Amino acid sequence: MEIRGAGKIARTGARGLKLTAEKSSAGNTEEFLKELKEVSDILLGTRPTAISLANSLRFVTKDIESLSETEDLPDLKKRVISRAEEFVELSEKARERIGEIGSRRISDGDTIMTHCHSTNALSVIKTAFNQGKDIRVIACEARPRQQGFITARELMESNIPTTLIVDSAARYFMKDVDKVIVGADSIAANGAVVNKIGTSQIALTAYEARVVFFVAAESYKFHPQTLVGRLVEIEERDPKEVADPSKLPNVEIRNPAFDVTPAEYIDLIITERGIIPPEAAYEILREHFELGPESEIF
Repeated sequence: MEIRGAGKIARTGARGLKLTAEKSSAGNTEEFLKELKEVSDILLGTRPTAISLANSLRFVTKDIESLSETEDLPDLKKRVISRAEEFVELSEKARERIGEIGSRRISDGDTIMTHCHSTNALSVIKTAFNQGKDIRVIACEARPRQQGFITARELMESNIPTTLIVDSAARYFMKDVDKVIVGADSIAANGAVVNKIGTSQIALTAYEARVVFFVAAESYKFHPQTLVGRLVEIEERDPKEVADPSKLPNVEIRNPAFDVTPAEYIDLIITERGIIPPEAAYEILREHFELGPESEIF
């Protein structure tokens, strides 16, 4: 949890492989591939729900095994470093592009609700505000880690009028909201979105109130394994984040970090490639992932 946000996690994963290549003590390509595999496995284990991490590692290590048969060790290391730098650059440009595209859907006078801390959602909000649009934001705190406080501080630093609320107050304030914008940790082939716990409740509330619900996410947040029916793994974190178990003996404390929002509660997904309905997630996956749905990191 030192690094939060699926985009930041993805970029950090790529930088991790770059660092591995730069610091590698491998004497041959076989040893180098083994190092990359070990590091990739460690990185993957840290945040299993954020498919952005796995996809960033796939991007950096694409065809690395087959290339090892024709390239020498120094060239192979340079290739990993170059691919990692390329991914980070593409990721940062994608966030900016999402802000530009998404801001077109924000109107002057809008009140926007957001949940947790999404750099993509904030990119849309900040871009709209910098265009001179009079907007205000309602930020949910995102229990139990309270990432909403990060969002509130960032909005405050940008001088955007912001109200911080507890998650359970989302329905109470929905009557004042024009649009909801959240990020995503994974997007399935059927258009369902996996995001911070509490997102699905907000989506349901918005659906009931007929408030437009947007998801802002880079195309590498789409989950290729869902093309063949694999379910997205939901990370469950330490119960101590919720409450002290010693003070509640014989009480089971559960702490899922994410939930699934069905496609029918989502109006549009804002990507760097354009705005799509959730039903188009399948096509994005088919076009974007050359590796295929069953590809592993190696």
